[in-house]
Amino acid sequence: MATPLDSSLSRTVAGRIVVGMSGGVDSAVTAAVLAEQGHDVIGVTLQLYDHGMTVGKKGACCAGQDIYDAARVAEQLGIPHYVLDYESRFRQSVIDDFADTYMAGETPIPCVRCNQTVKFTDLMRVAQDLGADALATGHYVRRIGGPNGAELHRGSDPSRDQSYFLFATTREQLEFLRFPLGLQTKTETRAIAERLGLAVADKPDSQDICFVPEGSYASLVAKLRPGALTPGEIVDLAGNVLGRHDGIINFTVGQRRGLALGGHADRLFVIRLEPDRARVVVGPREALATSLVHLGEMNWLDAAAETAEGRPVLVKLRSAQPPVPARLTATGPDTAELVLEAAAPTGVAPGQAGVIYDGDRVLGGGWIKRNRSAADAQLVAIEHA
Repeated sequence: MATPLDSSLSRTVAGRIVVGMSGGVDSAVTAAVLAEQGHDVIGVTLQLYDHGMTVGKKGACCAGQDIYDAARVAEQLGIPHYVLDYESRFRQSVIDDFADTYMAGETPIPCVRCNQTVKFTDLMRVAQDLGADALATGHYVRRIGGPNGAELHRGSDPSRDQSYFLFATTREQLEFLRFPLGLQTKTETRAIAERLGLAVADKPDSQDICFVPEGSYASLVAKLRPGALTPGEIVDLAGNVLGRHDGIINFTVGQRRGLALGGHADRLFVIRLEPDRARVVVGPREALATSLVHLGEMNWLDAAAETAEGRPVLVKLRSAQPPVPARLTATGPDTAELVLEAAAPTGVAPGQAGVIYDGDRVLGGGWIKRNRSAADAQLVAIEHA
């Protein structure tokens, strides 16, 4: 008996479906259930980086073990499976961008860049070349048909929702994409894997960033960009030098640990990074608070939001934080401004994403740009006094 996941899939796509198979349980269940429902399923796995880096590293996506696991599941299901070498493209679009973003004093989200470039651009092109009617992935989001086309909604299980990482999906891409697990919980997905006897049923979830061995972001950036570990000063909001650091790539806005400032450390947080001066600006927790957020490189999934002026919305500013109320104003074709109903107490980090919702529906999102806070203005005024 076929497993009823997203029932809209059977109604809207009856032909060939390419499934992006990462080697994990989510994509394995996606492929298995679609095959069980009678679709013509083809599995495709992208080799994204030198898998020798991460063989044996638990939770490493698209590494050597994962490619093997994806192939093993495809063989078990009796579906064709292809492994495509996209190392060069991934290096340029994701890994280099990751390093450059840290160098610029920002905090990147490589998973979004990967979805935005390699997975939902290149993989979609592969699916179309294979004559597919749709590309399916194991993401926990929902695609719902609306009056103006397909809409992206949060997954039914808030604890597994991945819509934050898919905000850059375009309207055109959304028409071709399918997300069969959007109505599931992780427990339900694993139960399906066990029922179907999939070899990866008890495989651990991916953890951290796939291409960062041992989770040391700074070490990788330093390896890719030899000049990244430029030492500099740690200063307070008045410009007083409190200490020194070994490179701004070791810090992000809102950070408290690792400042090595003796008795000051328990009271100070990173307020701002100044890459041009190799300087880390610190201050009290209240200096992090901001209610104004500027977004760039906007991707709009709702046409009405593109001209919004003070529209009430919800916005997520970090993947692990719940959406908060705000007012949205579109300030240009690819820029927007958000005024938060309550100031974000832990800081807004440039380089992270601001994803905009109307209830569970994703209206769009963009990358957080530097915003001069009251604390920044205070420091500038002191320096020019």
